[in-house]
Amino acid sequence: MPEIQALMVDVDGVLVTGRPQDGAHWQAGLAADLAVDTDALNAGFFRPHWQAIVTGQADLRSRLAEALKRIAPHVSADRLIDYWFRHDARLDVKLLSALAEVRRRGVPVHLATNQEHERMRYLLGTLGLAARVDDWHCSADLGCRKPDPAFFAAVQRRVGIEPAGLLLLDDTAENVHAATATGWHAVRWTGAKPLEETLKGYLSAHR
Repeated sequence: MPEIQALMVDVDGVLVTGRPQDGAHWQAGLAADLAVDTDALNAGFFRPHWQAIVTGQADLRSRLAEALKRIAPHVSADRLIDYWFRHDARLDVKLLSALAEVRRRGVPVHLATNQEHERMRYLLGTLGLAARVDDWHCSADLGCRKPDPAFFAAVQRRVGIEPAGLLLLDDTAENVHAATATGWHAVRWTGAKPLEETLKGYLSAHR
């Protein structure tokens, strides 16, 4: 049985699951609420700029402001970011409660997530995730993102734990495969089963 020394938890699709009111994607009401075309936003902003932003190589507000001049000049970057963050903030309280139990059993819980700096601060502060975990590791700080093997190596160096002592909980199959390829343990989260059942065999030594 593996001796897990830290549980690394993804955020989007795991701890945060879309709009607070219904779990839909944050862009679901964007056209109706702000008159911003989602296809244009994704083509003109996210696809060309997100890789640099989420790895800390470019600034979110300046890149978004420039893109909005072409896509939706009636909307400021500040307004869109506020809308985005508030509509991508549904916390899985049941999972958070289960993770609190994991911590009580002596296993530290960390966030391991692809985020840019501003939303990471929002998640930690406004949504209160900082009080729910022992540490956090985001792509903008590390300069690389999942599923890049460099992400997992950077997290490992930061925590000082050998790969075999790390367990990733992530909703993306590609990230799970990448983690196991670097020597971590990894489990795909679907939400279909309780956390205790999903992690069965990994954390039972800490009962």
